[in-house]
Amino acid sequence: MKYNKSNTKKRQKRRKKGSDRRRREERTAWLFLLPSILGICLFVLLPFADVIRRSMFDSMGKEFLGLDNFRLVLENEAFQLAMGNTAKFLATCLPLLLLISLSMAFLLYNQKKYTEFFKTSFLLPMAIPVASVVLLWKLLFHKNGLLNALFLALGKPEIDFMNTGSAFVILIASYIWKNAGYNMILWLTGLNGIDISLYEAAGVDGAGTFSKFRYITLPQLVPTISMLCILSFVNSFKVFREAYLISGDYPHKSIYLLQHLFNNWFTNLDMQKMCAGAVICVIFFFFLILVFRKIDREEEKSEREW
Repeated sequence: MKYNKSNTKKRQKRRKKGSDRRRREERTAWLFLLPSILGICLFVLLPFADVIRRSMFDSMGKEFLGLDNFRLVLENEAFQLAMGNTAKFLATCLPLLLLISLSMAFLLYNQKKYTEFFKTSFLLPMAIPVASVVLLWKLLFHKNGLLNALFLALGKPEIDFMNTGSAFVILIASYIWKNAGYNMILWLTGLNGIDISLYEAAGVDGAGTFSKFRYITLPQLVPTISMLCILSFVNSFKVFREAYLISGDYPHKSIYLLQHLFNNWFTNLDMQKMCAGAVICVIFFFFLILVFRKIDREEEKSEREW
């Protein structure tokens, strides 16, 4: 009996020491996180709370208007055009970027000899300054650019690319060209993390290339897909810089994006519309990210069940 009591006391002491150590580690972790948390609260959450407040008042912040600003923004033709173009751009460029970068990753995954050279080459577009990209755009697609000079030499009429519907295609091509290499590196990281013995075992069982991709590669790449979707979604808003520098405040209507709209509202000091539009966009984008996360969790759940 005494032996059992002494053992029980020892176990209780060990548990107490373990819980004390965990509490100290948690306090230390929160201490290190405190500067970041304070920074987020001070520079992100508090300003956004003020944006929400301003979205329900007039431009001077004195008269309460309720949801009138939201109705005004949703009925605004410029907002409808910019929101439609942005949604169209995202729905077109994100799947294309993921498919193209995944194809590039597969090619490099099976090509071991010049992998490092190609990795460096495909990452170079990210290192090129935006101003240089704009000069390249103008050199190629301007009304007096190289492509139109070639058309004239061939006896064909010149095309003002940036003032027609072709501007949307050029914008997508620029985004994919700039980001495909970075996404390819992330795909390669996910592919290299897959155990080769899984493919060998599947080959022994008679699985083909498509079956290996469907039941091994794709489930193993679910975390990578989720991360790439979110990163590509965020990076897609940086393409505004090129569009703005080459076309100014009011580009062709096919590439008039939300960033153009908010920039013009800010220039005109339409603070109430800008704040209301920002709240609408945050709700929409937050819902979109939740959809990404839900798909990711469902894929991980099906992978565990499999």
